[in-house]
Amino acid sequence: MEMDWIWGLVGGGLIGLGGAVFLLGNGRIMGASGILGGLVDGSGRSNMAERLVFLIGVLVAPMLLYPLYQNGVDTHMTGNIAVIIAAGLLVGIGTRIANGCTSGHGVCGISRLSLRGIVATVFYIIAGGITIALFRHVLGVI
Repeated sequence: MEMDWIWGLVGGGLIGLGGAVFLLGNGRIMGASGILGGLVDGSGRSNMAERLVFLIGVLVAPMLLYPLYQNGVDTHMTGNIAVIIAAGLLVGIGTRIANGCTSGHGVCGISRLSLRGIVATVFYIIAGGITIALFRHVLGVI
């Protein structure tokens, strides 16, 4: 089995474990967009410390694991900065429209058999597939 598959499995398991620990420890869903959004709009002032620790962990963990990739990491990401910025903005807008992101709806929602989480996940997977087909195969941008 290729190492990429193993790292994906390990990463997915760690995200699921993190979601379970967050839910059991705080009684709340581990939705990254909600955690960040609460800091940005000020609604998360009451638990700002745990939100900051979560976000610092999200940023620091890849840096700690980077030495394990001796030959570098091939992300297949485009070098077109306009596409990267547009993608980031669209993801941000989408998470606000859907009231959550992949970690909230996909990981935590589906694992709790939440109909809202399942429906949101189905729709953003379909939207992602259509977007890739359009931008890669029709427009040739990525």
